Formats: sequence, C-alpha cells, structure tokens
Amino acid sequence: MSQFKKADGKPSMEDYIEKIHYSERYSDDHYEYRHVILPKGMLKYLPQNLFSPEDPNVMRLLSESEWRGIGITQSLGWEHYEVHAPEPHVLLFRRDKSFDMQAAMSARQGHTRKK
Repeated sequence: MSQFKKADGKPSMEDYIEKIHYSERYSDDHYEYRHVILPKGMLKYLPQNLFSPEDPNVMRLLSESEWRGIGITQSLGWEHYEVHAPEPHVLLFRRDKSFDMQAAMSARQGHTRKK
C-alpha cells in the first residue's frame, strides 16, 4: 500500500486507484476495445449514484467525466459502453477505430481556451 493509507490502516481511495488494471487493446472492424478492472474493494468508495437504480450492486454506464472522476485515466475518445453484472468491477470501453486523436486534442484545447 502507499503513503495514502488511512489512519485506521485500511486502504484509501488513492491506494485503490494505484491498483486499477488496464487491459491491452483489442479490436474488430469498427472499434478498438479495452477493459478496465477496478480493485473490488474500491467499489465501496464509489458514490451510490454510479450504480444502477435497478440493482445497486451493478454499476451503470458512466460518462467520461464520471469514469475519470473515479481515477480511470485513458487517452481521449474512450466510451464506457457495457457493464458485466457478474463482475461489477470490470468496465468495458470502446473507441471508434477512425477516432482522430489530433482533432480531439485540438478541439479540447480550443474549448479550454474559451473558458
């Protein structure tokens, strides 16, 4: 564990963020895919509004700001597209194979400057 361990000796959110696993990328004709595996203990730190109202043990699809907000770091263009109920700590992402990183970065920088 890191220096972020809480005073009671239990792992902190930062400890869990350090242990997020990112799969290798794989693809089909249209999309590039990857899965992100959160440490199981991390789920208890996540806000309840990130879970499905129908099943509070299963995460709902998250927006980019939501998944980035819980410590997932990926390049631009990734979409959380699927949940796997038996393993709620596994998040499935995809990105269009034609995604243009340069255009996305330029658009993002232009948007940031306007603020």
